[in-house]
Amino acid sequence: MTRLRALLAVLLCLLPAGCASSEAAAFPEGSTMARIRERGVLIVGIKFDQPMFGYKDPATGRITGFDAEMARLVAKDLTGSERNIRFVETVSRERENFIAQQVVDLVIATYSITPTRSQLVTFTDPYYYAGQDLLVRAADTRIGGVSHLAGKTVCTAKGSTSVERLHNEVSGAIPAVVDGYSECVPALLEGHVDAITTDDTILLGLQAQHPSRLRLVGNPFAREPYGMGVRKHDTAFRDYLNGLIARWLADGQWDRAFRDTIGLFPGVTSEQSKPAHR
Repeated sequence: MTRLRALLAVLLCLLPAGCASSEAAAFPEGSTMARIRERGVLIVGIKFDQPMFGYKDPATGRITGFDAEMARLVAKDLTGSERNIRFVETVSRERENFIAQQVVDLVIATYSITPTRSQLVTFTDPYYYAGQDLLVRAADTRIGGVSHLAGKTVCTAKGSTSVERLHNEVSGAIPAVVDGYSECVPALLEGHVDAITTDDTILLGLQAQHPSRLRLVGNPFAREPYGMGVRKHDTAFRDYLNGLIARWLADGQWDRAFRDTIGLFPGVTSEQSKPAHR
């Protein structure tokens, strides 16, 4: 059946009307791409609590953000429509498990590429670069960077690179580790922690929910490449996704996704975040 459909797709492309982009490639039988196309729905692990990247609107239930737009572009290419997608909430500490257990087809969830994680999953090329920063109470002038964190309680999420950096690179900080960054915000507002640390664009999204009460320090101390995570050794799927990322960077689709999500926040530009064309 799969071979027959692939043959029909090729024949349709020979007609004057051409064919849709989702039918342009005949994927190898048994490949992840072929299975997704056969199923007709892409299943993506994403975060639900990070404005600008992956956020579930409590009023509408719609998932918004840059990661969500990247996922919809994949769904459109594989299935013919960005609507053919199912999002599964995937917190930082569950990303590798969800990929290995095939709960999702891939994870697009502010997923920093690291050597440790690369032993468990296969990453695409970076589709975004972020810088780690600090979010503090607006009235708190004591913290101007990581050098001011000695003796301070700093909130971050389990399974994130921020946890590793707090333990290994930030002298004297007291980590407060929770399941998701949304738990850090009330703790910071109520004075239970002194700062939140993670990637700067995530922090900007959290700050936007309380603009008069929180401030971004604005002194990034690390650069984080985000990749899409797929099953270990699934190089065919990785290579397919790398091709999509390269196309979006070249044809303006990456820029449109940025403009419609992260770019809506004042003062945020894509200059440092956009990967170079490949």
